[in-house]
Amino acid sequence: AASFSRMFVQVCLYFYCKCLWRCLKFVVRKLTGRCELQRICYNTKPGAARTMKIEASLKGSKSKRLQTSVSVHPDAIEKTIDDIMELKRINPDINPQLGISLQACLLQIVGYRNLIAEVERLRREPYDSENPQHEEMLLKLWKCLKPNSPLKARISKQWCEIGFQGDDPKTDFRGMGLLGLYNLVYFAEWDTEIAQQVLSDSLQPKYSVSYSVLKDYKLFTNIAASFSYSYSFAIVGINITDLAYNLLVSGALKTHFYNVAPEAPTLTHFQQTFCYLMHEFHKFWIEEDPLDIMEFNRVREKFHKRILKQLQNPEMALCPHFAASESLVNM
Repeated sequence: AASFSRMFVQVCLYFYCKCLWRCLKFVVRKLTGRCELQRICYNTKPGAARTMKIEASLKGSKSKRLQTSVSVHPDAIEKTIDDIMELKRINPDINPQLGISLQACLLQIVGYRNLIAEVERLRREPYDSENPQHEEMLLKLWKCLKPNSPLKARISKQWCEIGFQGDDPKTDFRGMGLLGLYNLVYFAEWDTEIAQQVLSDSLQPKYSVSYSVLKDYKLFTNIAASFSYSYSFAIVGINITDLAYNLLVSGALKTHFYNVAPEAPTLTHFQQTFCYLMHEFHKFWIEEDPLDIMEFNRVREKFHKRILKQLQNPEMALCPHFAASESLVNM
């Protein structure tokens, strides 16, 4: 009986709050002469704060047309904006900037959904050694990371030098499919210097000098910050791909993408984010100074929590140098 009573009270509170909220919205519109979408666009600067409020407003609307506007095809966005303006009885001639702002937000919202679909497709596509394109990408990864060391054979123990587990890397892509390879190749091709440095660092063994000796030579801090226990570069890259994938699917990356992509976030934005996560994880690994590779899951989980905390800030952009164009400021 007590359980039923609590449930009844919760249901009543839910409907009361929902009705009260709708009444408040109605009153505010009458007082300001603006609907919720107008108030958000005029009072919130462009970026994640605005887009996420617009997204919540559309999804929470009692109108089915507004609810479904967040999942339309990109080509239908202009028509959708016209429908929203008509439904909300907003004169586009008097409010020309509103349509532009709503369009920018919808492009980001719809683009994020489409990006999840594209990333999921790559994750589900297995590596096929009979596919020339897959093989070409794999060989490109080697050439970018080890330009001065020719690969002697396709099946070779040399693959362990860049962090694969065996003679044939294809077996290591099972968890993340082609997505893992796409990310590693992007990192090695477009952020080559950093990728090669991370690979080099990952091959270093744990520096084994006693604390007393280091203290005597005043080298403890510098050496502890320069050497970490070795880890498998490629395997960690696939693991960080999994981390980036989960951040994307959970919606945590909305903050970042809505701040850096002026319109629809793309696969390139996702790969740039992967590069950032690889670089930051490597630094974090060194800071944590784990005893051995068995601590990998602990360090990864701690790193994951730190990124999640950063993404709770609506102004957060993980990669500021990939930020949206300044043209967005006045939208």
